Amino acid sequence: MNIGKMRPVIFWIICLMLLGSCLLHPFGIWAVNANAPLTPVNMIVQWVPQSQFAGYYVALEKGFYRREGLDVHMIRGGPDQDPGQYLASGQAEFATAFLTGALSYRENGIPVVNLAQVVNRSNQVVIAWKDKKIDAVKDLNGRRISVWEGGFRPGFLAFFQANQVNPVIIPQYYSVSLFLLRGVDACVSMYYNEYHMLYQSGINAEELSTFLLRDYGFGFPEDGIYCLEKTYQNNPKLCQAFVKASLDGWSYAGAHPEEALDIVMKYVREANVPTNREHMKWMLNSILPTIIPGPEDKWQMGKLDPADYQKTVQLMQEQGQIKSAPSYEVFRGEGIADAP
Repeated sequence: MNIGKMRPVIFWIICLMLLGSCLLHPFGIWAVNANAPLTPVNMIVQWVPQSQFAGYYVALEKGFYRREGLDVHMIRGGPDQDPGQYLASGQAEFATAFLTGALSYRENGIPVVNLAQVVNRSNQVVIAWKDKKIDAVKDLNGRRISVWEGGFRPGFLAFFQANQVNPVIIPQYYSVSLFLLRGVDACVSMYYNEYHMLYQSGINAEELSTFLLRDYGFGFPEDGIYCLEKTYQNNPKLCQAFVKASLDGWSYAGAHPEEALDIVMKYVREANVPTNREHMKWMLNSILPTIIPGPEDKWQMGKLDPADYQKTVQLMQEQGQIKSAPSYEVFRGEGIADAP
């Protein structure tokens, strides 16, 4: 056999093998060695499985976390599951939380840092019955309003206080059924979630007064990826890997929404969440523009804007919800998520 003549053939075979490897991994040319041990980590999201967390489910199902060397276990959230407490107790390394909620965690001695800002535009809304003579924000004063506990609450409280509204606050749990049963005059909701649930329950828009918080200067950034200070200090590469895989999951969800929806519905069914595909589709289509910026948006995907951070801190301090806050650099782990 003439080895010299075979060398060009061997060369091209190797090139084709390398090209095939690249095509198999569109979100990263080199995959982690299949035999290399994976690092187990736990992540808790704020709520039960739904399209609000589609990017993380996609990253898990498409192997983006494994590609980064991570074996991720996702923990469901909800009104009875506080992400901050999971981080503080060591039950989870990573969590999603609202920016207002994260600042409250720090105020209460849980030193979280923002590794990535996923949802950069507010989706919070107050919904009221129009036939209760609620047409303007001032009409909410003295009314019974159901409000979530935990990290979802600060933005709404700041909105009420700034508008000199003193409502009778009733705890709001998993659903807005109390509002539907007219046990309260108004309720809080997310535009991509409970707002659409009301329409699926047969309520018409003409029956409701809606107050989208961002229209009143309370458009705080919402879901971010957080960990404890010691987590990023002890293992910055772990944090970088988790953020990269998570954002790749969201990018993939934006490019393949129907496939992402299929993945979400798998988790919804496994958790027996009482919802349907049409609602999950509405949610995904509504939340993606607040995660993936359009041509007119000035914010960057995955990054907390310094001005938004300062505005949120200032408003929460003015309303007496926090006394102090770390610098932007400290809150973002010295920019660890932006490191190459």
